[in-house]
Amino acid sequence: MKKTVVTIGEILWDVFPEGKKAGGSSMNVALHLHKQGLNAQFMSAIGDDENGTELIEFLAKNNFSTDLIQVNNLPTSTVEVELDEHHQATYKIVEPVAWDAIELSENLISTVKIADAFVYCSLTCRNDKSKNTILSLLKYAKLKIFDINLREPFYTIEILKLLLREADILKVNEHELIYLKSELNLSGNTDEQLLKQLSNIFQIKIICLTVGEKGAYVLQQDKLYHHKGYQVKVADTVGAGDSFLATFISSYLNGYPMDTILDRACKVGAFVASQAGANPGYGDEVFN
Repeated sequence: MKKTVVTIGEILWDVFPEGKKAGGSSMNVALHLHKQGLNAQFMSAIGDDENGTELIEFLAKNNFSTDLIQVNNLPTSTVEVELDEHHQATYKIVEPVAWDAIELSENLISTVKIADAFVYCSLTCRNDKSKNTILSLLKYAKLKIFDINLREPFYTIEILKLLLREADILKVNEHELIYLKSELNLSGNTDEQLLKQLSNIFQIKIICLTVGEKGAYVLQQDKLYHHKGYQVKVADTVGAGDSFLATFISSYLNGYPMDTILDRACKVGAFVASQAGANPGYGDEVFN
């Protein structure tokens, strides 16, 4: 039986110098879960405008359900993407946009109740409307997965603490871990020590730390796993972390051992980094 995963958050157009591509970390995670055979559900909002219509058309072309995407009177989100000389992406995120005002509804609640996992991130909590919707839905989730996804200036340590306390699984990158070390006054000198402190403070069962081209670590039940990653020629880093997280979730829910979960996630993350945009096509061959 297919596992069901619900993500909530951003749907948008990533605007590159050469044109726009559909994106948003939460939508990217949902699309990659869908590609990997899970029943992926995505909660968000678009504006009643051309950009919103085109995003719905994009999802339809990918055979992805749009039933949980609301329409409101705010504009559909766009993000200006800049790539540095190492093809690392930075983002200029417009505010306010439609996904800042995701409304709580019985439909959203019932969807989360029956799902195997619920994925949320900090960026969607920059506005009270969507933040309160996420906090309400977390009460009904069986497995709560927090992709911390820090985007300046749209977070505070107080909101992050609130979201961390809810998490069963946390995904964090090396720069976000440095921020948490500073703001939470963590005393560890190694990644392992810092992850263990985070786990103990917030009672998080599994923490996944991505370290770019150096791979990833996972802390589970005080045991640290490591994968050195796969070396590829990087096209851009947009969506690589989202594809990593989606593969981690799908592999975890399907019962793979942790070493295999990490290997699969690193393979897909590297493949996406080697392609332009956040949502390149692929099949099972990516795992070979």
